Amino acid sequence: MSDQIHIPVTALTGSATLQPRIAVERSGSVEAFPANGRTFYLETFGCQMNVHDSEKVAGVLLHRGYRQVDSPTEADLVLYNTCSIREKAAQKVFSRLGQLRHGADRQLVGVLGCVAQQEGEQIFERAPWVNLVCGSASYRRLPELLAELEAGHRRVVGLDTNPEEPFETEFTKRDNPFRAYVTIIEGCDKSCAYCVVPATRGPERSRASDSILAEVRGLVDLGYTEVQLLGQNVNSYRDPSPRRLSFAELLDAVAQIPGLRRVRFATSHPRDFHPDIVQAIEANSVLCDHVHLPVQSGSTRILQLMNREYTREQYLERVESIRRARRPISLTTDLIVGFPGETEADFEQTLSLLDEVGYDGAFSFKFSPRPNTAALRLPDDVPESEKGRRLTVLQERQRQIQLRRNQALVGSTVEVMVEGRSRPGQWTGRTSSNRVVNFSSPRVPNLGEYLQVRIQAAGPHSLVGEQVL
Repeated sequence: MSDQIHIPVTALTGSATLQPRIAVERSGSVEAFPANGRTFYLETFGCQMNVHDSEKVAGVLLHRGYRQVDSPTEADLVLYNTCSIREKAAQKVFSRLGQLRHGADRQLVGVLGCVAQQEGEQIFERAPWVNLVCGSASYRRLPELLAELEAGHRRVVGLDTNPEEPFETEFTKRDNPFRAYVTIIEGCDKSCAYCVVPATRGPERSRASDSILAEVRGLVDLGYTEVQLLGQNVNSYRDPSPRRLSFAELLDAVAQIPGLRRVRFATSHPRDFHPDIVQAIEANSVLCDHVHLPVQSGSTRILQLMNREYTREQYLERVESIRRARRPISLTTDLIVGFPGETEADFEQTLSLLDEVGYDGAFSFKFSPRPNTAALRLPDDVPESEKGRRLTVLQERQRQIQLRRNQALVGSTVEVMVEGRSRPGQWTGRTSSNRVVNFSSPRVPNLGEYLQVRIQAAGPHSLVGEQVL
């Protein structure tokens, strides 16, 4: 997944009692646990999968009585949940670790996630003050790994990628009170030449549909109105239970759960994106008007070098099935410029694809070689300066496309879920199509509330409007 964000995971607020207790979700209910005096700081790098993984890690820690703090200097245990999709993200983690070397005598330090799985015990050599290295497939083992740390072990490792092991944890600390992430599939069986995910997340393994549906029903009972189904390739989902639901059938089943207002999913691989997914969206208004369909390049030649398993023409067939839907569906994508062997003609094909598809948003990046990938064996023959130029040109082209598409919405009325305050007197939220809307309201709306907003103006990245009473 390439929707990159970097946020500190904030602490839940418990009631002020003599023995503080923290609320944590456990299989659709909320439980509280007494604090034990230990503190932890958890910082997340990466995509929504990593953000949700951090919710799971925090849930395990809170269940053990730890208290979450907002600064690494306050913490007994410092954890970095890492991303290795791009070199810059991995470098930032080691920079963070370097800042902790002088506190090693009073703190425990852990590296979690993709960099942990990728680098393994070599992290101890690069940063000897690190105490825990744990990949995402081992989060279910966190209680025993933490017990080893608490018992005084100075180096503890969890680097399993056993496809038979369940990947869900028992406890989850939800950071958002109205939108919840639900993992439906973990890992990846594709072999994209630039991507480290198969090495860091392991092979694809899907959750049983009954487990997923039970979790969503529990979330609705707790007051959640929006869920986002997560996986490296959600439309590769294969129900391991006797029901054998396809991804489209799972979408339909989730959408039938009473009380849900919105269901999103990410990310989709074009090879496995079939018309039945569009049909499910058409049949269920609860399924959001948005598909994220990463293309990476507009050149079939480069797609073949990337081992993406589809051509430009096949990708456009998927796009056409989305555009033919009975209601408008927003389409966003991921793009890489400067992949080994990319010529100016290849790049021009990517620009022409932007014009032909008309994306509502795009995450775009310069190629950077990653360990344990096939692209590492290819000559990185596009100079950095040229990668930078192409990225600038592409992003400006996409900005103009987004501006035109957003301006077409001026005068329309859209439903917005309120997410927060953008500035004094103005609020912000998202539409079903995942567009950001900043709007005025004659009253103070509740977070998570759904409002009708008339669009008055538009920029390339957001809309501006006022609440319709």
